[in-house]
Amino acid sequence: MGWFSSSSSEQSPAATREDRQKCWETRDKYFECLDGAGVLTAGEEGTACTKSKFQYEKNCAKSWIDYFNKRRVLAEKQKDMLAQSQLQSQEVKRKL
Repeated sequence: MGWFSSSSSEQSPAATREDRQKCWETRDKYFECLDGAGVLTAGEEGTACTKSKFQYEKNCAKSWIDYFNKRRVLAEKQKDMLAQSQLQSQEVKRKL
């Protein structure tokens, strides 16, 4: 898929529906592998997810990869903050 791996400075054509679907599928498989390895931040898994990472990087544009990886970490932080907020809320309710 030349659209995703092109390193030239010329404008790339827009991704097709099939390109996007393949990117999302390989992203999901890679993130599942990271979850299984207990790794939150992509790139810190060592050799644990080499095959799925290769497919992910092959099928997704670099800008998409950067976005998805940052979003993964942010979503986990948001879950943690929400859980802490709920615990604090429950503690306050118990005191009342």
